Amino acid sequence: MNSPPRRIAHLDMDAFYASVELLRYPELRGRAVVIGGGRNSAPQVLEDGSKRFAKLRDYAGRGVVTTSTYEARALGVFSAMGMMKAAALAPDAILLPTDFDSYRHYSRLFKAAVRTFTDRIEDRGIDEIYIDLTELPGEPRDLGMRIKQAVRQATGLTCSICVAPNKLLAKIGSELDKPDGLTLLAPADIPLRVWPLPVRKVNGIGPKAAQKLTALGIATVGDLAAADAGLLQDHFGRSYSAWLMQVAQGHDERPVVVESEPKSISRETTFERDLHPRHDRPALSSAFTGLCVRVADDLARKGYVGRTVGIKLRYDDFRTVTRDLTLDDPTADAAEIRRAATECLRRVELNRKLRLLGVRISALMPASEAALKPRLPVQADLPFASDP
Repeated sequence: MNSPPRRIAHLDMDAFYASVELLRYPELRGRAVVIGGGRNSAPQVLEDGSKRFAKLRDYAGRGVVTTSTYEARALGVFSAMGMMKAAALAPDAILLPTDFDSYRHYSRLFKAAVRTFTDRIEDRGIDEIYIDLTELPGEPRDLGMRIKQAVRQATGLTCSICVAPNKLLAKIGSELDKPDGLTLLAPADIPLRVWPLPVRKVNGIGPKAAQKLTALGIATVGDLAAADAGLLQDHFGRSYSAWLMQVAQGHDERPVVVESEPKSISRETTFERDLHPRHDRPALSSAFTGLCVRVADDLARKGYVGRTVGIKLRYDDFRTVTRDLTLDDPTADAAEIRRAATECLRRVELNRKLRLLGVRISALMPASEAALKPRLPVQADLPFASDP
């Protein structure tokens, strides 16, 4: 008996962080809003109960845009853009701080809503998932509409979904009709809807590869589909060129991976200004402790422990160093993670200002397979050197 044709959906929440903020501040709907400011960009509540919002024009620092509303995107402001550049493009945009606890809350809500239909879900991050709909009864459009409605009822937010024969097309298609889109892609739709797209729209073709393809006169997916195999192999090698030819035709056999084991868990922060290990010791130590606690919280939430603790430092000259330490026993305890990270810190020169600090834990295993020690309180000692 033949297997039914695959039906794979990619669900992508629309401007997720910004949309969560608009639930909190509905008066900002329809306005250009940028997410990514620090605590200083939190709205001020006035005596009459109204709010005064920070403007992007008043931002000063080296932060980057986390996300933006579609109105801000129309002005050229996109995620990962430097905040100062964004301020030049949209000075009157509203600036809000990030609130990752709230975003994770809504992420859990929308994924739980989808799980009422099927557990055949591949988690791809806080705001996107793949869903294998192959075994579910019903037409793809009806299934897509029902899932979108369930997500909206659970969160008050919209999402865009594409149902296609594979993950490659589903991922591409979920971007085609945003926001609040429902797209169906079949192989017959590829020439009309996929081939006109820039090659960078294919997940797996990064900026460097896209630039190299453009230099060869291959700007669109259709150009790639018509490209000479020998030309691609000469410039990209046998393996990658073969993959490029496959994806240009819309071929992708990857399964939806329901269970995925993380390799590491990390947290890092880029400071608004460079911090000196001695002069800014309390601020650095507070940030260091916070990162360790957040890594421990992530481990507990995901049900893992780890044995190798590492740190990452980026100096004011953009030089980056890492150090790690492997423990005798796996842990998910913030105090133990901090002690190990402090040992790593002692093996690093602290003679320059720091712009970034990170903490990581790897060599993970399920917590259920490890005999854990009692959790200890996190000490508030200052690990950064007090001497030059």
